[in-house]
This record gives sequence, C-alpha cells and structure tokens, in this order.
Amino acid sequence: LTRVLPGADEQARNRFQLELEFVQCLANPNYLNFLAQRGILRDRPFINYLKYLLYWKEPEYAKFLKYPHCLHMLELLQYEHFRKELVNAQCAKFIDEQQLLHWQHYSRKRMRLQQALAEQTQAQPQTAPPHGNAAAK
Repeated sequence: LTRVLPGADEQARNRFQLELEFVQCLANPNYLNFLAQRGILRDRPFINYLKYLLYWKEPEYAKFLKYPHCLHMLELLQYEHFRKELVNAQCAKFIDEQQLLHWQHYSRKRMRLQQALAEQTQAQPQTAPPHGNAAAK
C-alpha cells in the first residue's frame, strides 16, 4: 500500500485498506440484506458514510477494486427506497441471481471473443520479418 499512498502514514494506509474492503463488501446482496435487517441502513450516520464513500467512483480509487460491481450497489444505496427494499430477503436473492446471470453472460461473451481472436490470428499467414539490412533498403 505504500505505492498506493506514497508518504502516507500507517493510519492513512489502514483507513484506505479498511474502506477498500468495506466498499467491496457492498457487492454482496446478502451482506446488504444483513445490514438492512438489523436497521443499519436506516442510521443517518451510516447513510452519510455511504455518501462519503462515493469517492471510490473516481478512477484513481476505482482502479484498486476487485469487484467493480460494488460501485453500482454503492450508487443504489444512496436511495432510500432501495435501502428499504433490501430488508426483504427476496430482493437480495433477486439481485444475487441477476449478478450471477450477468457474470455468466460476461464470461461466455469474453470466451467467444478470445476464441474469435485466436482463430483470426491462426488464419493470418505468418510472414517472416525482413532480414536486418533488407528492411533499411
């Protein structure tokens, strides 16, 4: 983390890591359901904290996220209606299923693109690069 925050003290690095881990937890709809059922998503200080965390959408921070879907959830958590709906386990289950479908579609699409690129590369005739001085003439 020293490379992430050069010159930052240990407390700042710890805060960065803690907030990074927490923001990524927001990608888990079951965790959001857990927070909602315990009333945490109704607490004004917590709602303010969620608003503060929007800085993770900035490219210089977002590049550190392993689960960028958390940014979409963070955005949705800014809305009271969404926070209230998360109390319902069926809502969390629906979000979970939609995430899985999205990831499956993305994986299949990416695999097809990689296969097409590999086939295209194999279909192109391999030409030897010109010999040293021949290219300069």
